[in-house]
Parts: sequence; structure tokens; C-alpha cells
Amino acid sequence: MSELTLTDSNFKSEVLQSKTPVLVDFWAEWCGPCRMVAPVVEKIAHTYAGKIKVGKLNVDDNSEIPAQYGVQSIPTLILFKDGEEANRMVGYQSEQKLKSTIDSLL
Repeated sequence: MSELTLTDSNFKSEVLQSKTPVLVDFWAEWCGPCRMVAPVVEKIAHTYAGKIKVGKLNVDDNSEIPAQYGVQSIPTLILFKDGEEANRMVGYQSEQKLKSTIDSLL
């Protein structure tokens, strides 16, 4: 499973109405730490395929959802469960930190 491309228009159907937890990576092309965390997020998508969905939302192309959730720094990783924000991590996160956070919610 690869990451979903999330937008302001598909966020509700892909994230808020999802039956499975969703990890959303708020990022931008010019963001160095976003590029550093991208391979970790991709690995998480493969490791947890079938258990969670993983999506990336480009904050430069989509401003409505980041504003709605108060995303002020990127990368910001938000784990949604049952349509609600369950956990938020700002900045680079190690694979181990992401796994322990996800495991605690599954």
C-alpha cells in the first residue's frame, strides 16, 4: 500500500469517514525535515498496510484543512481515529516513535 494523496476536497471522505485509523503527513516540497521524514512515513505505510491508512497533504496546495487543524509547523503528523484527532507529532519523528504511537492506538 502506498500513501494516499490527500486534498482539501477528499479529506472528509478519506480521513474523517475512514473506518480505519489514518496517519496524515502535512508537508511541503521545500521543507527539508519533511523530506527527511518521508521515507519513514512510507515505511510505516507498508508496515501497517491493512491496519491503518497513510496520507500526505501538501500544505502549499491545500490551505483549508491545515488551517482547520491549526497546523503551523511542518512536518506535522496527525493520527486520526474514528474521525477525530488522536495524536499529533510535530517535526521529524523516528520510525520507532511513530510505531509506538500507532501501536498505542490500535
